[in-house]
Amino acid sequence: MSAPTKLKTSAMIASFADPGQKTTPAPFGHALVKAAQADDRIVGLTADLGKYTDMHIFANQFPDRFFQMGMAEQLLFGAAAGMAETGLIPFASTYSVFAARRAYDFICLDIAEPNLNVNIIGGLPGLTTGYGPSHQATEDIAIFRGVPNLTIVDPCDSVDIEQAVPQLAEHAGPTYLRLLRGNVPTVLDEYDYRFELGKATVLRGGADVVLISSGLMTMRALQAAEQLAAHHVDVAVVHTPTIKPFDTETVLAQVDTDRLVVTCENHTVIGGLFETVASAAVQRGLGKQITPVALPDEFLAAGALPTLHDRYGLATARLVATVLERL
Repeated sequence: MSAPTKLKTSAMIASFADPGQKTTPAPFGHALVKAAQADDRIVGLTADLGKYTDMHIFANQFPDRFFQMGMAEQLLFGAAAGMAETGLIPFASTYSVFAARRAYDFICLDIAEPNLNVNIIGGLPGLTTGYGPSHQATEDIAIFRGVPNLTIVDPCDSVDIEQAVPQLAEHAGPTYLRLLRGNVPTVLDEYDYRFELGKATVLRGGADVVLISSGLMTMRALQAAEQLAAHHVDVAVVHTPTIKPFDTETVLAQVDTDRLVVTCENHTVIGGLFETVASAAVQRGLGKQITPVALPDEFLAAGALPTLHDRYGLATARLVATVLERL
């Protein structure tokens, strides 16, 4: 493979850390090992994607508690359901698109309807790969939000993931984690932050703008807040790692002010964080305009991630520009 081809391929893989940014290697894999050391009911499964969902770290540590199901996502989640019925706590990993699109019916009827403790680990959520619509899970939250009993977590960084894993294991019902894998940015350690399942957190206050964010867009929201300070714009950032059940009270307390409100998400504008916040506001009777920063309702292009993030409005500079345009 030529050097230009290597560079092009590297830019398309799931890496969104900025150059020189502090990162933590494979936080999910190491957190799962730690949780499994404390609870021998935890087992790991994957559909031929152990290396690419960081499940291989668990497999190396606990080979007798790891199950390679091959490229058969429906079998993966059917087997996980059966294991949960026996009292085990499965963590089953694949790409988000394969869980949401190929295995939806099995997740819905085998796992969610009986309310089993199966943890669905979805790699490449949203626009974290440049490999085009076959791998870009831009609508996974919209698909899964309609499933009763299913808890949905969209972590920002390694801190979120490390702290979420044991809480997902302890949670009685099924969960879906939008996995960030590989060398994952470490951001929230600077904000005296603790992940709590089902809770949102105000990371910083601000008098002019409220950015309500989830997933990697919380990192971008914090970066944008720092840059907007140079424009004399005071920005609050509210991190909402749990999309369902949603922390309505914390979020609406920030919405119900005279500040500009912007939602920021690595997901299509249909059915994700924006519509969750807007629906909660309408049901509360708040007459408030909410501006979404989200992926468009279309199949996205393939290409290098930095280029795609800029093209579709997820880059920090694009977020800053959107806020300044709205003020």
